[in-house]
Amino acid sequence: MGDGTTVTCHGPGTPYAKSRGGHLYERPFSEQPGGRFKGTATAHWTVTWTAPALGDGGQFTETRATGFTADVREVQVLN
Repeated sequence: MGDGTTVTCHGPGTPYAKSRGGHLYERPFSEQPGGRFKGTATAHWTVTWTAPALGDGGQFTETRATGFTADVREVQVLN
């Protein structure tokens, strides 16, 4: 998540629900240049396939990674 935290999802994923919350950044700004948190989203797929008519099959794994930056801000309100 860019702040040293790793979040791992098992399975195909879960649609967002506000009740589940999300990742909480403990500091409003990163110490990295530009004040942004840098992270990487990585997905791993393992595919098993068969072609019975050909008597063939197999398995392969695919990994994709995409970097991102998160601009985290803090707002304090006095009422």
